[in-house]
Amino acid sequence: MNKYIFALAFAVCLLTRAKAQLVVKAHVLPYDDYYKIRGGANNFLYAAVKQKKATVAFLGGSITFNPGWRDMITTYLKERFPDTKFRFITAAIPSLGSLPHAFRLKHDLLDSGRIDLMFMEAAVNDRVNGTDSLTQVRDLEGIVRHAKRVNPLLDIIMMSFADPDKNSDYAKDKTPAEVANHELVARYYDLPSVNMAKEVYDKISNNEFSWEKDFKDLHPSPFGQELYFETIKSLMEKLERQQLVPPNAKKLPGMLDKWSFTNGDYQGIITANHDSQWVLNSKWVPADGLGTRPGFVNVPMLIADKSGAELTLSFKGKAIGMGIVSGGDAGVVLYSIDNGPFKEIDLFTAWSGSLHLPWYVLFNGKLNKGIHRLRLKIADQHHLNSKGNACRIVCFFRNE
Repeated sequence: MNKYIFALAFAVCLLTRAKAQLVVKAHVLPYDDYYKIRGGANNFLYAAVKQKKATVAFLGGSITFNPGWRDMITTYLKERFPDTKFRFITAAIPSLGSLPHAFRLKHDLLDSGRIDLMFMEAAVNDRVNGTDSLTQVRDLEGIVRHAKRVNPLLDIIMMSFADPDKNSDYAKDKTPAEVANHELVARYYDLPSVNMAKEVYDKISNNEFSWEKDFKDLHPSPFGQELYFETIKSLMEKLERQQLVPPNAKKLPGMLDKWSFTNGDYQGIITANHDSQWVLNSKWVPADGLGTRPGFVNVPMLIADKSGAELTLSFKGKAIGMGIVSGGDAGVVLYSIDNGPFKEIDLFTAWSGSLHLPWYVLFNGKLNKGIHRLRLKIADQHHLNSKGNACRIVCFFRNE
C-alpha cells in the first residue's frame, strides 16, 4: 500500500513541477516583442535564395566587432542557405558611433562593392560618446540615404543594444534618446529594427536574468551575446516567412533633416597646409604603451604637440570635422571657419589616460554649399589630466 501512496505522491510532484515549468515558460517574454518587420529584407533574401550569392555587412562599434552575435549570425546564414556563396564584411571599430559611421561609410564599406544586407548599430557608443540627439539623426539618416543611393536594393537592419544608462532611462519610463532616434529613422525609411535595449530591461524586470550575474556589461557576456543572436535570428526567420518577390527599389522619401550627412567622406591629411611644427608620420604607433584601435594605428597621421602650431584646410561641403586619436597627452585646439571667431575644443576624453581613443570632432555641420577654409591651431593650455598638447589627425571629414 505504501508503494502506491509513494507512486501517487511522486506523480503529483512531477505534475506540479511540470505545471510550474509551464508557468515559468509562459512568463518568458517573446523575442518578437522587440523587433519591427516594416519593409522587410526581400532584396537580400532574393539574392540569397534565388541568386545564391549575397554580401552581408556589419557596421558598428565594439559590440559588433567583438566575438559574439555577429559570428553566430554569420554561421546561421551559412547553415540556413548552404548553397549560397556569402561574403561578409566587418566594418566595426570599437568606440565609434553614428558620427564616425556616417563619414567612414564610403571608405570602410561602400567602396568594398555591392552589399545586399547591412546590420547597423550605434546606440551604445552614441550615449557613451555624448553625441547630441540632433547629430544622431543627421548621422543615421545620412548613413541610410548614402548607402541606398549607392545601392537602392540594399536592405538595412537597425539595432539598439543595451547599456546601464538605457536601463536607467527605462526604469524612469523614458525611452532613451539613442533608441528613439534609431527607431525614428528606421520607421521613416521603412527598415526593420531591433530594440534589444528594451528587451534586456524588460527581461531583467521579468526576473528572467540579471544584469550583474548574467548580462554583466554593455559588452555582453556569452549569455548576453546569445540573447542578441536569438533575437536577431527570430527576426531573420520572420523576414523569411514573407512572400519572396523579384528585387525592387523603393523611392526614398524627402529628408527628415536637410543637414543630414548624406554624402559623408574623408579628406586626406596631405591636403592641409601647415607650418613646420606639424609632422606627417607615415606609420604612427604610440611610444607611451597605451592601447589603440584597429584602423587608428600603423596609419599616416599629421601630428603636432607644441602650442601655436597651425594649419589651414580648404574644403568643399556643408560639414567639416577631423578624426583623431586622443591619448594621454591630448591637447586643446582652436578652430575658425571662413575667418570666423576662433572656438575651442578639448581633445582629451574620459578614456584618454588609458587609450589612444579614435575620436571624431565635428567643427560645423551647417555650412552653405561651396568652398570653405578651416584654420586650426594648438592652444597654450590643456586639460588638467593631460600630459601635453598633442593633436594627432588621422583624417579630415566632410559632407559635400
